Amino acid sequence: MTDVRPGAGRTPSRAVEQALVDAAERVLVRDGLGAVTVRAVATEAGVAPMGVYNRFGSKDGLIAAVLVRGFDGLRGAVTADDDADPLARLLASGRNYRLFALDRPQHYGAMFGGRPLPTEGADELVAAATAAFEALVGHVRYAMARGALRDGDPVEAAQVIWSSVHGAVSLELGGAVLTPDPSATYETLLRMLLAGLA
Repeated sequence: MTDVRPGAGRTPSRAVEQALVDAAERVLVRDGLGAVTVRAVATEAGVAPMGVYNRFGSKDGLIAAVLVRGFDGLRGAVTADDDADPLARLLASGRNYRLFALDRPQHYGAMFGGRPLPTEGADELVAAATAAFEALVGHVRYAMARGALRDGDPVEAAQVIWSSVHGAVSLELGGAVLTPDPSATYETLLRMLLAGLA
């Protein structure tokens, strides 16, 4: 781990930023989004609070950086499998979406918590969130071009898929799946979605 404490040697600014985001993620996972404060993250990283302000401007800028990393991770998850078969690609994307949420419930909750956008870092955050959604749109467009899904607006179809899987994942994270095997229930949902869009 990068030592970002004052006097610990010259650490490139980008490395310091990454170490602060690492620290913010540890606080998020351990204590929840409400605990991600400038003071808590500075303490976790072993720096003065001014070091956080100098690099992120405010607590909002720090949280935005954590959320950007979350959306980048989500985009990576839904694009991890580039199977040539368009339906296999969409199924893998849906499965990976769920696994991302289950592996990082604090991140997922923070990303989709429904609170206003941070005032600092909002442009980068919107770009990262949009890129994650565009990854799904790309899968849908690929499937439509190969006749696996019926022609139509790929953004509309992607929104239907995303709304459905997000709802299912949110219910599972909230402990509200009443079937004995949530994974099997989710798989049924994915296949019903794709059959409905075929």
